[in-house]
Amino acid sequence: MTQHDDPAAPAGGMSRRHFVGATLAGGALALTRGKLPQLDPGPGASPNAKRPTRHVAAPFELEEATIAQLQDGMASGKYTARKIVELYLSRIDELDHRGPMLNEVIELNPDALGIADALDAERKSKGPRSPLHGIPVLIKDNIATDDKMMTTAGSLALVGAKVPRDSFVAARLCAAGAIILGKTNLSEWANFRASHSTSGWSGRGGQSHNPYALDRTPSGSSSGSGGASSASFAAAAIGTETDGSIVSPSAACSLVGIKPTVGLLSRSGIVPISHSQDTPGPMCRTVADAAALLGVLTGVDPLDKATHASAGKAHTDYTTFLDADGLKGARIGVLRDRYMGYSRAADALMEDALHAMRDRGAVLVDPVAFPTAGKFGDAEFDVLLYEFKADLDAYLAALTSSPVKSLADVIAFNEQHASTELAYFAQETMIQAQKKGPLTSPGYTKALAKCHELARVRGIDAVLAKHKLDALVAPTQGPPWHIDLVNGDSGGGGSSELAAVAGYGSITVPMGYAFGLPVGLSFIGAAWSEPALIKLAYSYEQATKMRRPPAFASMADIPTDGHPRST
Repeated sequence: MTQHDDPAAPAGGMSRRHFVGATLAGGALALTRGKLPQLDPGPGASPNAKRPTRHVAAPFELEEATIAQLQDGMASGKYTARKIVELYLSRIDELDHRGPMLNEVIELNPDALGIADALDAERKSKGPRSPLHGIPVLIKDNIATDDKMMTTAGSLALVGAKVPRDSFVAARLCAAGAIILGKTNLSEWANFRASHSTSGWSGRGGQSHNPYALDRTPSGSSSGSGGASSASFAAAAIGTETDGSIVSPSAACSLVGIKPTVGLLSRSGIVPISHSQDTPGPMCRTVADAAALLGVLTGVDPLDKATHASAGKAHTDYTTFLDADGLKGARIGVLRDRYMGYSRAADALMEDALHAMRDRGAVLVDPVAFPTAGKFGDAEFDVLLYEFKADLDAYLAALTSSPVKSLADVIAFNEQHASTELAYFAQETMIQAQKKGPLTSPGYTKALAKCHELARVRGIDAVLAKHKLDALVAPTQGPPWHIDLVNGDSGGGGSSELAAVAGYGSITVPMGYAFGLPVGLSFIGAAWSEPALIKLAYSYEQATKMRRPPAFASMADIPTDGHPRST
């Protein structure tokens, strides 16, 4: 989860892909087990399988369909919830299980059609419950559902575990009349297992692929949610983020991803990493859909004390902030030093994006210095190690039944099942976490205070106040890199750490394409700034309309003239 071992990587460096300061033990451990395994990353996902140059998907009537369009279709009688579910299940079968074998969905809900029938009957008798009534949504496989599906965080260690109740997020979806269509694959344990992991791989689910270029990463750790939403496997998807795991796969899959302020959405029932940084959030094809989904998920949860701070600050309908003229007069600070310069392609697209914002009437403060950039050191990683041990132990202990009851049990399970769980990378991050003391340890309290001081007080809060800014902008990251199960992830940089460490809101929106690969633009704000961020992102989206459906190419579309193809 670091911003990669690159001299141009952003300050302090955590991204949800691997970690700064972690040892090189992961690669070594994988090689000490004898003969290297065949590179078959999981069911339906072999990178050695022959793939067509470009998969031509059958025409799909719901491709790129928005939540509002689906609601209009059900209101007019053109569709029923059952018909919509059937169409998405057919799409998943064609592209996830066959064809390009994207491998985004780890499990389907066997009750989805029955739920759809009940919601259709309710619509006829009482009308829709909410804008999500009858809308199929996919959720990440670390978000608990008390139904026939499992919640495993992608790990074989949690196969068969029983959760005590629905997560707050799942309960809110069901209360709104949404249909949880299934669970999506992810980077195992939300990518908090090893320093040289491969985003989108899990022991249970195998390797997910980017729908724009199948040899490229969907990024992590909400990789399956990103790929599935982009490929129109459902109306929308939900991911989770500790540092980059919503915005990174959203950028890599040309999506809108909202990383909310910590506490806006509850984390109860979600397999944790860090209570100071974790949050679920929407991953959708449009800003309007992301705003609609966000409002359904808010609420104070007695099981998550962080949500108490959202009282009076949360909204139940964020679509009211959609404003095509939202950039007019907005003061936006441009982050260049350390948050640009690692990707020529991203930088070129960023200049186009800044031009578009000026044309829409934004006032750009370009550049703005971020005074604490590069000063985080290992503080964030230390906080996550301490919190992972404490929070995961608490989550596992609360399960109704489980093969593992603690982080120590998980580590032992992985060692006992090394041929499947440790075939490509190890678990040195988990081992580091297990060695940490309690949350009363001075090492933890000092690291957490340092993170909040540098990211909040002297960071985002100070920069916004000094320049009277509504938001900061930077490329979310560069184009998605090759999937590499031998060496792990290789991306060069990104901007997720600022909002992640502060616990503040951010939103990524499609910024364009380089060599046929998506690149995203991030708007970063203060605590509880989601209304302003949605307003800005929607205005930018409407001005540029950058998103286009994925092509399911077997490799990145590299033009013969050697120049990036940016649109």
